[in-house]
Amino acid sequence: MNDLDFGRTAGDYRRYRAGFPKSFFEALKSRGLIVGSEDVADLGTGTGTIARGLAGMGCKVTGVDPSLELLGYAADIAGEDGLDVTWLTGTAEATRLKTESVDVITAGQCWHWFEPEAAIAEVRRILKPDGLLLIAHFDWLPLLGNVVWYTEKLIEEVNSAWDMGDGCGIYPEWFRHMGHGGFSEIESFTYQESVPYSHEAWRGRIRASAGIGGTLDLEKVEAFDRQHATMLVERFPQDILEIPHQVFVIHGRK
Repeated sequence: MNDLDFGRTAGDYRRYRAGFPKSFFEALKSRGLIVGSEDVADLGTGTGTIARGLAGMGCKVTGVDPSLELLGYAADIAGEDGLDVTWLTGTAEATRLKTESVDVITAGQCWHWFEPEAAIAEVRRILKPDGLLLIAHFDWLPLLGNVVWYTEKLIEEVNSAWDMGDGCGIYPEWFRHMGHGGFSEIESFTYQESVPYSHEAWRGRIRASAGIGGTLDLEKVEAFDRQHATMLVERFPQDILEIPHQVFVIHGRK
């Protein structure tokens, strides 16, 4: 989807894309991946959910993203939370950060949008020796007949270019990206966690997704949202929807 632009859905992105759960940061701490004193660059930071989480752990964090709109929201949220994060416009392939300047690079919910060879080369440039690259995803799980499954069918009906459905939340190709990029000590872990959403919040989360708000014009987004709302009321009338998610993390050393 070459016309992807999360900036056009920045409002919904800020309000409804909650980002990685508390358990994700606890897992990084308990596994010794993050101590809390590292210099970190968070690529594709969006509204800064990983950047803010790591800053809250004591890290010195720079969030990098090409969207000024999303960085603006990220700065607002960090300010409201009393967190000190540096925000920088740039891409994973051209961060504008200094060579060998960070201990850890994170990429949450975004590595699949990058050009992997160029991104790996940039990561190697800005990481210090023995620095850590950590790529993570927090994906909804479309299980046959659940609310995610029906939602994805609606997305496919309105956006034939969207080909990201029916996922399992695990990305084996990233092992190859790291391995070919010369990283070592490559390991991964994964677990599932359910996230409660109201009807309004789930609709907002989908409007802020790549398949809807990130690529469609406003008229089509609004038409989809009406259809989505009707489907939820008819098939899943309960007030709170329990949405299953998969956390997947892969990490390696320079």
